[in-house]
Amino acid sequence: MDICVKWLDYYPVGQVLFLRFFIGFIPIFFIIPKDKIFSFYKTSRPGLHAFRAISGALAIIALFLGLRELPLADVVSLTFGGPIFVTIASIFFLSEKVGIKRWSAVFIGFLGMLLIVQPAFIDVNYYYITPIVFCIFFACVAISVRSLSKTEANYTIAFYFTSLCTLLGLGTIFFTDWIMPTFIDFVLFFVLGLCGSVANLLLTQSYRLAEASLVTPIKYLSLVFAIIFGYFIWSEVPKILTLLGASLVIASSLIIFMRENKLKKQIVAPRT
Repeated sequence: MDICVKWLDYYPVGQVLFLRFFIGFIPIFFIIPKDKIFSFYKTSRPGLHAFRAISGALAIIALFLGLRELPLADVVSLTFGGPIFVTIASIFFLSEKVGIKRWSAVFIGFLGMLLIVQPAFIDVNYYYITPIVFCIFFACVAISVRSLSKTEANYTIAFYFTSLCTLLGLGTIFFTDWIMPTFIDFVLFFVLGLCGSVANLLLTQSYRLAEASLVTPIKYLSLVFAIIFGYFIWSEVPKILTLLGASLVIASSLIIFMRENKLKKQIVAPRT
């Protein structure tokens, strides 16, 4: 998804937002049970759905802006600040217990992030604020989804988020000049929508099955792909500090995995 957003940077942000989420409806409707096709949208928690949708929309808009103006690896690495916000929020709002090893893993990942972005602060670029904004609202998303997943189906949570972002994107057609996509670009938009939607559904399911403070640090692994694609597509050569920071964030994820394996937590699928 990140690659497609960065590649399509010559389209208005609103148009990219609209097509990402309009196409994103496809995977959602495929997982709705046939017996709930006319009632899947019903919910007893509209307020929390609104909070999740608004937080998610603000996060995704901030992310899109950052991807258009910054190197791919820089944006991905900056979003690694998310686990810090999620961990703190999960303690206060979800009463989750976070042990010293998981705190240490988050701290190691944060140090790695600082090493990666240190060169970026030499030249002031205000767009570096956008991934931080993403982190803040991503934490709100993680906490709200963790709560919603106790009573709401994945497709219901995704539906309201996707609907809001689609409407926000469509609303920009009145004050920005949209561009008719070429065939190749439309294929990229299609991939963008499908990847983003499927990833959102998988993220929601992961928060349903595990603690928010455990799930989020796994995102560190995406840095590997950001470095690879950034190099081969945009010739972005990672610096030594970037590679050193990457090794730290990957190590933090491995600590999380090993800790969970030692605890041997039993993950119980939710009742339908």
